[in-house]
Amino acid sequence: MNKINLNNKVAVVTGGVQGFGLAITKRFIESGCKVIIWDQDEKLLNELNLDNIIKIKVDVTNFDNVQEAFSKSIDQTGRIDILINNAGIAGPSYKSWEYPNRDWQKVMNVDVDSVFYCCKTIVPHMIKNNYGRIVNISSIAGKEGNPNAMPYSAAKAAVIALTKSLGKELADKNIAVNCVTPAAAKTRIFDQISQEHIDYMLSKIPRNRFILVDELASLVSWMSSEENSFTTGAVFDLSGGRATY
Repeated sequence: MNKINLNNKVAVVTGGVQGFGLAITKRFIESGCKVIIWDQDEKLLNELNLDNIIKIKVDVTNFDNVQEAFSKSIDQTGRIDILINNAGIAGPSYKSWEYPNRDWQKVMNVDVDSVFYCCKTIVPHMIKNNYGRIVNISSIAGKEGNPNAMPYSAAKAAVIALTKSLGKELADKNIAVNCVTPAAAKTRIFDQISQEHIDYMLSKIPRNRFILVDELASLVSWMSSEENSFTTGAVFDLSGGRATY
């Protein structure tokens, strides 16, 4: 494993108790970073036992809740250097014209609104400190669109556009804003979608396997480091060859 220098840095990882978020959290800790996990799953938060972490229960779809979590984080650490917007859900599988309105809204709230709320809250702090690294976890679905997953695909496309806009707004500061578009991984998010949809996603990956969570964590670690001092507003592909743009 390549060692990325995140010594003495402080990161917020949303949805950090499982899947991609937990892999990123562990890699950050191994790289010398203190991690503040923002997650609403109180049971998994209580069960997580890692060194150098702070656990805060927060609903990232609620702006007031995000602001409260930010204040608690600053009280305990004094600053936030890195923001990883990872929290997300897939939503159920339906044809677009049959998709339940309630599920559409839930996917958009978790996958898009939360990214906006966290950035809106933490970016002014990074501007004040003249330093920041933001990585938004999008998806290959945001580039290509997956059938029977229209809200998820639309939400992840919105994350890509949000990243590009914010990256340009902060380009004259020492703040990098980028996103990654991974293929699917075998995490608990698979519990939300049909086997037919899982098979479809696998059939589109030329490497003929799903991404490993540690593969994503490795790239995100570099994107979150001081070494990533020039690239901003960019989209990093992790689709196993499905998308080469």
